[in-house]
Amino acid sequence: MPVFRLTEKLVFPDPELAEDGLLAIGGDLCVERLLLAYRKGIFPWFGEGDPLLWWSPPERAVLRPGHLHLSERTRRSLRQRPFEIRFDTAFEEVLAHCSQVPRPGQDGTWITAEMRSAYLDLHRAGYAHSVEAWRDGELRGGLYGVSLGGAFFGESMFSLEAEASRAALAALEIRLAAWGFTLLDGQLPHEGLVGYGFQRVPRPLFLLELALALKAGDRKGDWSVQ
Repeated sequence: MPVFRLTEKLVFPDPELAEDGLLAIGGDLCVERLLLAYRKGIFPWFGEGDPLLWWSPPERAVLRPGHLHLSERTRRSLRQRPFEIRFDTAFEEVLAHCSQVPRPGQDGTWITAEMRSAYLDLHRAGYAHSVEAWRDGELRGGLYGVSLGGAFFGESMFSLEAEASRAALAALEIRLAAWGFTLLDGQLPHEGLVGYGFQRVPRPLFLLELALALKAGDRKGDWSVQ
């Protein structure tokens, strides 16, 4: 399996060359490189102390906005005790929570200090966004990701209260559908995402759908005022 070593040049190999998902090693996390990676269907994923690794998995978890599945129990709970939903008002706080919440089967976090700094830069550049679920003035859950064209690349989510992250996901999906987005990428497929209506999409089809989604203009800037 070939794994390519990146240099200072802003170039990535063809993502189809990532047989088992791992495509390249090295480079940096500057805004320009991250945007190029996302546009090519590639994302960074590595642990504390590991080299910078770039991935394009053979299958992606994809949701078409407008097709989110929530259980009746969740819908009833959100109707009875709705959260206040905000966009882009606490991006750094959402990022910190996502890096700290324990996850089954994971020792440590892949959202390292280097990653947090990089995505804060993406947020300041108008490409990374947070969706937040608040109750009584306190942040109780949320998610963050990257927006390019008609595609949103979900990165991570957290919940400090039952249904909080689901409320944020539902609010994001509604907004993306209203704005004409065609692709919500959940990256690696797993049972939890499939339960929300995400589908396993082979890489060639994902790259085709991504290319079509990127033809739309970027919705940059502060989403709290949009």
